[in-house]
Amino acid sequence: MIDLFEDIPVKENMQTIAFYNVENLFDVLKDKHTNDNDFLPYSKKKWTLKRYKNKLRKLGFAISNIGRRETGKNPAIVGLAEVENAKVIKDLLDSKHLDDYDYDYVHYESPDERGIDVGLIYDKSAFNVLNSETFTVHLTDADGSLDYTRDILLVSGKLDGELIHVIVNHWSSRSEGTKETEFKRLASSEKVSEIISSIKDKNADAKIVILGDFNDEPHNNSIIRLVENYNLYNPFETLRSFNRGSVSRFKQWSLFDQVFFTTNFIKSSKDQFEYYNANIFDEDFLKQFKGKYKGSPFRTYVGKKYKGGYSDHFPVYVIFKK
Repeated sequence: MIDLFEDIPVKENMQTIAFYNVENLFDVLKDKHTNDNDFLPYSKKKWTLKRYKNKLRKLGFAISNIGRRETGKNPAIVGLAEVENAKVIKDLLDSKHLDDYDYDYVHYESPDERGIDVGLIYDKSAFNVLNSETFTVHLTDADGSLDYTRDILLVSGKLDGELIHVIVNHWSSRSEGTKETEFKRLASSEKVSEIISSIKDKNADAKIVILGDFNDEPHNNSIIRLVENYNLYNPFETLRSFNRGSVSRFKQWSLFDQVFFTTNFIKSSKDQFEYYNANIFDEDFLKQFKGKYKGSPFRTYVGKKYKGGYSDHFPVYVIFKK
């Protein structure tokens, strides 16, 4: 594989901020603290070192090209979901298509029952991390037992010298029913609300980017409340269509993966970043190329069946320009 957009001139005044749910990026080692039994060499999925390295290489190629068509370069910041631990992020950054860049990462272990976390990778030549912390979403199931989900990650730093705050999310899935699980996503939304309020209490003009796999659409209550309460702009409201999204189930598209931000990115002061464009990174190489699911994300597994693809989600991204 070569870079897709190698002839595009580098735009020094642009930076890409992206999000990618990388679909169960587990290493091949047994971890007694996580539920990784499906992702071991002797499991039914036969998750071998060869398969792991193949996935790392493919993900690295995808990540290195997000936003390149517009900017001529790799993304400055990428939020990640479904990473098992810090080791898999390190391995990803050491993989073929990313090791030439000066990426570093932020990761904290979370209490998620599946053993998957969120994380953030960043190009140190573009972004300087000043602070990071995680926030736990406290949930209980119908029977009163604790429901452990992914923590929300806040990373604050300077993007080409300008202070921004990035909030990385992976909210509860709809697997037990959309309505039945809505309260969980509303709880996550409320936690993000608290984080935004806390940032704005210190600086009313703070520039904040919220990104993630929300397992909700742009028009769902959990997202709308945030957008309306904090006067945010969500460019993904207009990107979803009948035949396009970030994830496909039974040939139906959803746009669960989104990036939205404070409106001071819309019209900024001179020499500050402002919104340029947003998109779903759904290049052909990331798609199933034949069969009844042609055009859907080319997945690593379908059930227990190994397909050797990238992820069941497409990345999403926003480009900011000075």
